[in-house]
Amino acid sequence: MVPAQIHPTVTVVVPTLAADESLDECLASLDRQTFRDFEVIVIDNSGSGKAKPRDGARIIANDRNVGFGAAVNQAFHQSQAPFLAVLNDDAVAQPGWLEALLSAVERRADIGMCASQVRLADNGLLDSAGMLLCLDGSSKQRGHCQPPASYPRQEEALLPSGSAALYRREMLDEIGLFDEGFFLYCEDTDLGLRARWAAWECSYVPDAIVEHRYSHSAGTASALKAYLVERNRLFVIFKNFPLSDLLLVPFYAVSRYFWHFVYALKGRGKAAQFQRDGGSLARLPWYVLRAHLELLGRFPHIWRQRRRMKRRLTSKQFRRLMHRFSIRPRQVAAL
Repeated sequence: MVPAQIHPTVTVVVPTLAADESLDECLASLDRQTFRDFEVIVIDNSGSGKAKPRDGARIIANDRNVGFGAAVNQAFHQSQAPFLAVLNDDAVAQPGWLEALLSAVERRADIGMCASQVRLADNGLLDSAGMLLCLDGSSKQRGHCQPPASYPRQEEALLPSGSAALYRREMLDEIGLFDEGFFLYCEDTDLGLRARWAAWECSYVPDAIVEHRYSHSAGTASALKAYLVERNRLFVIFKNFPLSDLLLVPFYAVSRYFWHFVYALKGRGKAAQFQRDGGSLARLPWYVLRAHLELLGRFPHIWRQRRRMKRRLTSKQFRRLMHRFSIRPRQVAAL
């Protein structure tokens, strides 16, 4: 890694809440990178200074958990690097991770973001090869639980998972940073869609490999996650969807709720996982209602954000892009 006083090519930001041995493994994997012109900024969201100083990494300690997007934004403001990489504290990057991402993004000036090949650490299957979008605003990992060989080539993706991604500073300067109002979940979807509206491209880079212990920090299916995911997908659609697609959102949402119920009865899917983790299925309608009530309270602000958004694509072009990378409600419920 380069000394902190020299402006590096890449700033790697690692937000952390637990700051435990997983963070140590994550930072050790960055020490082994073949590409060396980068700095590391760890954002400690524990509120109690759990992240200890270590060689080769700057620590920014917050007095509370400010959320994922706000943490990444802090690092951006502390950096002058032309590229910003984001890595979860429970992810371990293979040595060629940064080198592969930089090689991909520098091929074309219109590539504003790159998606890594994120593998599940326990079985080696894919966690994410970029992201897909359900037309009710839900986003899911492309290729989840499939063999990595299913996506062998560098190719266009809709947007990257924020668990392991690279962003061009020029793009972020133009479209804005992560929306801190999301707090946690779906902020990478919102950022990616805003980038696509502004005609920035996303490239999936299969040689940029990380292993991820899925939801190590936030839990796999907590009540908080159920609420935030539902609320934030509403923020995503009202900020980013073409007006004609907004009319269809309730139909896709009802379909997704139906399939969640069906798969829960079969002991499959996210709803069943939520129940196995101690959640009450009877509480899920309350989380949905609460999410819609919060949307109403924030709606004027969200609509102003929508109107200020940078747009180079027409609604027709953006709709075509959305549908090209769309996933059905049944598939969302099954994952």
